[in-house]
Amino acid sequence: MLSSNLGTGRFGPYGGRYVSETLVHALDELTEAAATIAGSEAFAKELSTLLAEYVGRPTPLTDARRLARALDPTGKVLGRLFLKREDLCHTGAHKINNALGQVLLATKMGKTRIIAETGAGQHGVATATACALFGIPCEVYMGAEDVARQAPNVGRMKMLGAKVIPVTAGSRTLKDAMNEALRDWVTNVATTHYCIGSAAGPHPYPELVARFQSVIGEEARRQILERTGRLPDAAVACVGGGSNAIGLFRGFLEASSVRLYGVEAAGHGVPSGKHAATLTAGRVGVLHGSKSYVLCSDGGQIEEAHSISAGLDYPGVGPEHAWLKDSGRARYLSATDDEALAAASLLARTEGIIPALETAHPFAKLDVIAQDVTAAAARPATIVLCLSGRGDKDLETYLARLAP
Repeated sequence: MLSSNLGTGRFGPYGGRYVSETLVHALDELTEAAATIAGSEAFAKELSTLLAEYVGRPTPLTDARRLARALDPTGKVLGRLFLKREDLCHTGAHKINNALGQVLLATKMGKTRIIAETGAGQHGVATATACALFGIPCEVYMGAEDVARQAPNVGRMKMLGAKVIPVTAGSRTLKDAMNEALRDWVTNVATTHYCIGSAAGPHPYPELVARFQSVIGEEARRQILERTGRLPDAAVACVGGGSNAIGLFRGFLEASSVRLYGVEAAGHGVPSGKHAATLTAGRVGVLHGSKSYVLCSDGGQIEEAHSISAGLDYPGVGPEHAWLKDSGRARYLSATDDEALAAASLLARTEGIIPALETAHPFAKLDVIAQDVTAAAARPATIVLCLSGRGDKDLETYLARLAP
């Protein structure tokens, strides 16, 4: 069942709904549908069947022994490292969990058209996939910069029957794609459902997306208990808008013994100003209909973000992450482009897994996290990390940036 945050839309002081009057009715309609339709046992059963028979859930929990020993040969700091393999989902990332849920809900609401925004292209591919499955038209807004650097996913979306609309405004990345998608929705709100890809945006999206992604954490919790007989010491994930992280965190939020870590994109380094580390260096503001942390100037203007990873290249973050940071329940670190590239190379050579550039970021901070956890727990750390996507889409970047 969906949580009570569908009623309040607030995570502490964050979240809410900051939109034009034109969208209020559509958001009210979606909130009601999320509670009544998506909250029903029949919907849950139908979605669960799709996740099992179409997506391939549950995804495995892989014991990354060789990587753990490469990072800590003694095993005194990093005891065991488990990877929650969302890269093995159909379409290659966690995004399909939410896309299937939202498109299924939209069809039951009588919507006849789906729009979406995408950065790395994984949410666009997932939404296009779900729309192809249900036979509903799909249009995906994507920054022109991301269209160029994520060409394989653009091709996949087109093959799936979606129309990809390049956005040339602003920084030509994820922020601008979301701006255009919102403008489209305002114009076509009666017939169109806007399938937001992250746990951000106006109420009820942050909670709706988090609930559809919470399958990650629920599975990981069951799996780690089966494998080790106890909960992990830490749960770790990358954070852009924050959907894969909040999905993992939801499985462990109530367990105070499990430390939560999100890793943002530091780009060229936070001091350089060319980064996407919103929780690390941002301030409270409003972006895309929600109150949270944002990257903005002293005058309140949203600033451009930078990351080698298109999926983390966003100047905002979901409101639940903002509250987890302020409350101290989660800690947020950041990794540079170069650190992420090095971490991806190490993972590939030790475990035979090429991660998405987004996912490479938390791998880059495993040593810091393990030391932090071990100091507090007084034992070698057991960590669960959400491997949110595979790196096929980033191969050109890897080949250009990494020595053979």
